Amino acid sequence: MPELTPFEHACLAHGWGKPADFLRAFEAAADLIGETITVTDRQYRRWRQPAPPAPRARAWRTLHAMFGVCPSEIGFPGPPPGATVGKAPLPAQKGTSVDRRAFLADSIGAAATVGLPARALPLSSAGGTGAIGTTHLRELRAGLHVLFELDATYGGSDVRSLSVRHLSRVRRIINAGKYPDTIGRQLRLLSGEIAEHCGWLYYDADEQDNAKHFWGEALTTATMLRDANLEILVFSSMSLQACHEGRARDGLDLARAAQDRATRLGSPVLQSLIAAREARALSLMADGTSARRRMADAMRLVDRSGRGRPSPEWAAFHGRAELDYAQGLLYTELGHHQAATGFLRAALAHQEAKYGRNRALYRLTLARGLIGAGEVDEGAAQAVASLDDLREVESGRVMRRLTEVVGSLRTVDAVSARDAAEELAEHLKTKGAA
Repeated sequence: MPELTPFEHACLAHGWGKPADFLRAFEAAADLIGETITVTDRQYRRWRQPAPPAPRARAWRTLHAMFGVCPSEIGFPGPPPGATVGKAPLPAQKGTSVDRRAFLADSIGAAATVGLPARALPLSSAGGTGAIGTTHLRELRAGLHVLFELDATYGGSDVRSLSVRHLSRVRRIINAGKYPDTIGRQLRLLSGEIAEHCGWLYYDADEQDNAKHFWGEALTTATMLRDANLEILVFSSMSLQACHEGRARDGLDLARAAQDRATRLGSPVLQSLIAAREARALSLMADGTSARRRMADAMRLVDRSGRGRPSPEWAAFHGRAELDYAQGLLYTELGHHQAATGFLRAALAHQEAKYGRNRALYRLTLARGLIGAGEVDEGAAQAVASLDDLREVESGRVMRRLTEVVGSLRTVDAVSARDAAEELAEHLKTKGAA
């Protein structure tokens, strides 16, 4: 039996033992880093040869993002002239500062592909090998950006381990690296933002104790640095969790604490997002009048998105689709299911395809609302249609909503409801066994 090539070893280490697995991962990585390129099965087989042909620049960049190391280290000739990963040139050699290759690998580059096992992420000893500068900081922050995108597309269950690893790397660099105070503050702020995102991912995975742990760490960092942006992010996330756990009064207090700081910052989109979370808490408290008033404020504020301070990256999802969804939830909590379905339909229609987790959640929430409004056949159809979204999504919150919909369908004596409940239950069984 011929000895495996370095490329074949690398593929197996990442779980891409079959050509189809590799081709899917390659396509996903190319899409994530903005490269318009595809690879055929024939090309993949040529790369597996002992002397593979040199990949072109776009393929080279995609391979680098997938494996987190320069493709020359896994057997390829090159790099081709001008090959880069993002805006950072591929490293050719080590210099007096921190090895850029190690930082690229260490800052989630290898996480830029679907289904990458956490064990495949390389760990380096970058901290302490040289001075940390703005280039390294940008690369580490780019890792958080990748985590935002992965979460929006696939949900928190599969992404949370990557986020925890990224947080560990940044903390190791903080404790072992050499840098001026200005860089040190930015590194600590980044660690707080990653800790908050860890909390969010555990929240989405429906592991609430872990979410509280990471949010507590993030809030400690925000307090230490006196950073209002991070405080707003943590308080608004904790507000959602409080409502999720049935602590609506806590949710309202946390949202108001976030709103107080957001108002001083002057970002209308951020104020709109938090006003919608205030409305959510108020609706759970059965204060329909106040809830509707705050939702109207949220809609008014988002129309001023071109004014004031720009919203932070983490709030990029907030817009008309999110507000329609929030309005639908408001009416659902107040028992007005027919009114809720109109907003939930609009939310689903307006949601961008890149927000895969939210699309799955919106569709299931619409199905639940339709069943509550007595439109059982359409509700069952929407529930079954959600399976297309759910194939790529790993989110505890979404699975909980799916379980709720199955329970609602089983209370209805209709063929469409029974058939849909059976099909959805099979999906839950499969997910549970995975």
